[in-house]
Amino acid sequence: MKRFGKKTFTLALLACLMIVSTACGNSSSPKSSETADTASGDANEPVKVVWWHSMSGDVGKVVDKLISDFNAANPDIQVEGVYQGTYDESLNKLKASLGSDNSPTMIQVYEIGSRFMMDSKAIKPVQDFIDAEQYDISSLEPNIKNYYTFDDKLYSMPFNSSNPILYYNKDAFEAAGLDPENPPKTYEEVAEAAKQLTKDGMTGASFAIYGWFMEQFFANQGAELLNNGNGRHSLATASQVNSKAGVETLEWWKGMLDDKSLLNLGRKTDDTKKAFAAGQVAMMLDSTASLRGIVSASEGKFEVGTAFLPKPSNAGKGGVVIGGASLWLLDNKPEAEQKAAWEFMKYLADPKTQAYWHVNTGYFPVTTKAYDEPVVKENLEKYSQFQTAIDQLHQTEPNLATQGAVMGVFPEARQITETAIEEVLNGQKSPQEALDKAAEEITSKIEMYNKTVK
Repeated sequence: MKRFGKKTFTLALLACLMIVSTACGNSSSPKSSETADTASGDANEPVKVVWWHSMSGDVGKVVDKLISDFNAANPDIQVEGVYQGTYDESLNKLKASLGSDNSPTMIQVYEIGSRFMMDSKAIKPVQDFIDAEQYDISSLEPNIKNYYTFDDKLYSMPFNSSNPILYYNKDAFEAAGLDPENPPKTYEEVAEAAKQLTKDGMTGASFAIYGWFMEQFFANQGAELLNNGNGRHSLATASQVNSKAGVETLEWWKGMLDDKSLLNLGRKTDDTKKAFAAGQVAMMLDSTASLRGIVSASEGKFEVGTAFLPKPSNAGKGGVVIGGASLWLLDNKPEAEQKAAWEFMKYLADPKTQAYWHVNTGYFPVTTKAYDEPVVKENLEKYSQFQTAIDQLHQTEPNLATQGAVMGVFPEARQITETAIEEVLNGQKSPQEALDKAAEEITSKIEMYNKTVK
């Protein structure tokens, strides 16, 4: 079993360098008696699994329910869920705990923390358990599974997944003479629709200044955000955020602001959602995980439409990169504890569990088999807008761009990108100038990070 002693110095360097800023069935499947005996260790005491997560509010209540149901069905295992704040806060707490006995058994980490988790050498890939028992992962959503797969090895178990879509006010479209059943698909069509929608106190569109959106715009054009195959062939050494894909995106974004068909409401996606629900803006971008809340907030006022993420009319083949988070196993725990955590991970990935998770949170099911569950079919009838998100995921072209970029300094890179977007929208720099500066800063941070893992 791997231990941390010899790696403490490297981990300390990583922790110092990787200070991140704030950004993005309820029944258990049967478990064999042999597995139960292996995981229990002490016949008189259940094996305790500590799970650090970042799910709060109503979603946190769903997490608590899943834990409670699992514990009731598996008396030899006791899972304790511990909310650790935002993804950034939780990851920082993990860094502080590495090399000690204070780390959890398993942790939920957002997708952009994947490179750090692998480089920490503190985790046990779930592929080890998959291979050991020939666990079938063929029903995991390919585009979700691909993100967390490196060198043909699945490192973490997908759990909560989402992608961005275009939300639009169908009533406003109709009033502006636009077809509410034929939403814009390209940058050019969005810009034209935004002009027609801007009237009577309503602005055509508003996009939160969020680095995740820029990452998605790259993937949707089939463009790689980093060199070395988006950091998947080998460690990325340079940012490509200043390439044609980024520059054209910001030119389009700034153009709509200049002709007053787009409203800049800053970095908080909640501010954009509130403006959309209030009828102040007709189009916006947001996560699929927000769909139920957005539809509910608009109920009785207007009908919400959903569409694929737009891209330039001349863009290459692409799609969306999966967002959300996955579950990672720490490698400094006893074997029985790791096996118990693996049982819990399998339960969370079970179709019935994922169906319950999906309809109560809005996150994608990570397994295609969940769509066969009656509760999911009923939910799709009620929230037909979610079909857009499913179709967008399934129509995504698999390539290095849509598999997603990976780098150890992703949280910082996202913030730097957001600063560049602000500089452009505020008229301080041209798109090329702002993104050239951002690429230089991100590349510098990548180089510093890479020195700590070589």
